[in-house]
This record gives sequence, C-alpha cells and structure tokens, in this order.
Amino acid sequence: MRLRVEQLATHVNRPLLPIYLISGDEPLQLGEAMDSLRAAARAQGFSEREVLQVDGSFDWSALTAASHSLSLFAERKLIELNLPSAKPGDAGGKALRAYAASPSPDNLLLIRCGKLEKQQQSSKWFKELEAVGAVLQVWPLDVQALPGWIRQRLQGRGLQASDEGVQFLAEQVEGNMLAAAQEVEKLVLLYGSGTLSIEQIRDAVADSSRYDVFALADAALAGDAARYARILHGLRGEGEEPVLVLWSLVREVRALAQIAAAQAAGRPLAALLQEQRVWDKRKPLYQAALGRHNLRRWRAFLWRAARLDRICKGAESGMPWDELLLFGLLIAGRRLV
Repeated sequence: MRLRVEQLATHVNRPLLPIYLISGDEPLQLGEAMDSLRAAARAQGFSEREVLQVDGSFDWSALTAASHSLSLFAERKLIELNLPSAKPGDAGGKALRAYAASPSPDNLLLIRCGKLEKQQQSSKWFKELEAVGAVLQVWPLDVQALPGWIRQRLQGRGLQASDEGVQFLAEQVEGNMLAAAQEVEKLVLLYGSGTLSIEQIRDAVADSSRYDVFALADAALAGDAARYARILHGLRGEGEEPVLVLWSLVREVRALAQIAAAQAAGRPLAALLQEQRVWDKRKPLYQAALGRHNLRRWRAFLWRAARLDRICKGAESGMPWDELLLFGLLIAGRRLV
C-alpha cells in the first residue's frame, strides 16, 4: 500500500504491517517518519532493534540472518535497513523479494532509502515489498506549499501567526524544512503559546535560507524575479562561484532552446519534455518558460550566456554578479531598460 506523510500519525495507531519502505531526500520528514514508526514498533512489542547499513561491501545474507536470529532478551525485533542509493542490485533485489515472500510476524522490517526513480518503482522487489507492506515517499515542499506547512507546525505547538508572519518565516528559511522546524521550536521557547506578532517573529527568526543553484534556476523559469534576486544575493554572500551559478542557468536554457526548436518543427511538447528527462514536478516550470519566450529569444539567451561565461572566467571585462542578475531577470520575463 501507499502512505502519505499526513496519514502516518493515524496509521501507527493500528497494528503495524510487516514491512515499511520510507524513501526521499528531505531529511526532516524522512527522520520524523522513521521516528514515528520506531516509537510505534516499541509500543507494539518490537523491543529489540538491529540496524543494517548497505554499502559496497554489504553481504545481503545479513538480512536473512537478522530475520532468523532469536534474541535472548526480546520476542519481537525491529530490523532497520539503510539503503542510501535505493538501488539494491541483483543480490539485494533477490534478498528483499525472499523476505517479502515470507515475513516473520515477530519481525518488522523498516527500510530507509534515497529517492526512488521510476525504474526502481517498476522493479519486482519494490512491487513485492509494496504488496505486503507500505511505501511512504517524502518530498521537499515547494515555495507555495511551505507557508501552509509552517502554519500547521505552529498550530501544533500552540502558536498562531498572521499571514504576514508566516510568509516572512517561509522566506527566511527558503525551502529548508529542517530550519523551519527549528525556528518554530525557537519561537515556542521564547514565547510559549499564543498569538505571535510580526515583530516577534522578525526579532526571533534567523536567516536560515538554503540557497542553492537549482532553486535559483527554478525561480528564473517560474518567472519569480524577486525570489531569483534574493537567492542570487544569498549565493553571493555564501561565497558561491559565479561559474557554477551560470552553469545551473545554462543547462536549463540549453534544454529549453532545444525544446523550442523541436516545437517549431511540429513535435509535441509532452514527448520533448520526456526526452529531456524533465521531472513531472518541474514540467510546469518549463511550460511557463516556453510560454514567455520564443525560439529566437532562447537562442539569444545562449549567446548572452557565452559572453557571461567569458566574464565569469576573466576573459572579458564585466561584473559577473551584476550580469548574472540581469541574465536571470531576462529569463524570468522582466523587461530591462
């Protein structure tokens, strides 16, 4: 079965399934989901815990041994399998399928892994685990969803805040859910419960923004010029190299120029996005960007990027960060005088 993060609190109050697979690359939600299942397992009598860490030298027979070993101190055991890559390989796939074929009622297998791609979700081992257990995938929240999550987090700790206060907090953490959770806990320590003013939030909240070049490119494609400028300023303040920032933009511009050229030749957009391996969550960004600029303009952006590359490398005079700001604003659709 499939579980959503918001369903977990209710789910763990029922008898647990024999297998849980928790995947994703958002550390806060991933860690909290694991903690919730561990606590539920202890409450339901799985008092022993064994952790298996999968790496290049891991012997998958250890999983079989863990499932069959008897404890002198506990009747039921929680087995945690950490699979960072989400790719168990042939040996791992066979071991997981064998486990799923006859899970012991005295064991609970909790698998933590990285983000699952379509290939892994189509594999036999994944389908057989899902058939007898539960799969929970966690995702980072996008910019639009983060304020709502922060509001719920505040309410869960007995705090209320205005829309302005919640939005300010969301802008300060810039997509970093762990930082947002820490800021909420700080507000609880400072003010207890009740209604927070915007001044209280401004005084208490540190700038914990997670500035990264991928969020920068997404802001440009989305046409969010203010967010682009804010992230670019943060990257500069953190000492990021202009060449890396430019690379994050050029890879998107190059892909969009290729898609625009193929569209002009009559090819359907859905197939072109698939060819460029654009994730489903990012397809609206590409569609918005293609709606703002035609093929001629995407090619002009590539020419501008070539000049900017020379500036970043010192081969041509210019101010790299100023040029990066102008470049991103143009991609975002701002007309510059």
